[in-house]
Amino acid sequence: MTPMSGNHTRKPSAERIDSEISDLNTRIRECRLCRLCEGRTRAVPGSGPIRKLELLFVGEAPGRNEDLQGEPFVGAGGKLLDSILGMAGLVRKDVFITNVVKCRPPQNRKPQSDEIEICTANYLEAQIKLLRPKLICTLGATALDYFTGEKQMGRSHGKLRSTKDGIPLLPTYHPASVFRNPSLKALLEEDVKKIPSILRQLDEERRTRQEDITKFLSSSE
Repeated sequence: MTPMSGNHTRKPSAERIDSEISDLNTRIRECRLCRLCEGRTRAVPGSGPIRKLELLFVGEAPGRNEDLQGEPFVGAGGKLLDSILGMAGLVRKDVFITNVVKCRPPQNRKPQSDEIEICTANYLEAQIKLLRPKLICTLGATALDYFTGEKQMGRSHGKLRSTKDGIPLLPTYHPASVFRNPSLKALLEEDVKKIPSILRQLDEERRTRQEDITKFLSSSE
């Protein structure tokens, strides 16, 4: 089944997006809704363009460097991601990067189910609604499981599907997994290199739908 691109809710104004993203970031930085706030240095809302966003990356959780700097993917995994983005003709400044949970779990453990539920319900879903990305790329099994309920990355990576709201979604491996299993690097690179062609396909589908609507309206006059 071909995923439907985007959602069909009314698009908020640019000024509203700016204001609501700013308010959301403040709430994330001050959040005390779950136990993860107890050990954090800084919460990590995410970073990237907030208008006309094409690509949203969603990882698992901040690590040590992210916790210290308050920015996503600034450690070794972030450097690897930047390198792989470059291979695909993409640059970090053109994509928004965030995580399922916004605070670093103790000893970089996997986020627990209640932590994921609280953080996504209050923050990640609000980010997606405001940013309206054309494509979401999940990094790692935690983000894959959250969006799709699928748990086997080996069978899921690189295969386009959609979120419950109809946003196209491409799962791939988390850059940190490459350090544990270097053989995954080629698979991660292969998946990320698909992104530009997927975005072009989504743009073409959108143009075709708009042309069809215009023809229909013209013929009914």
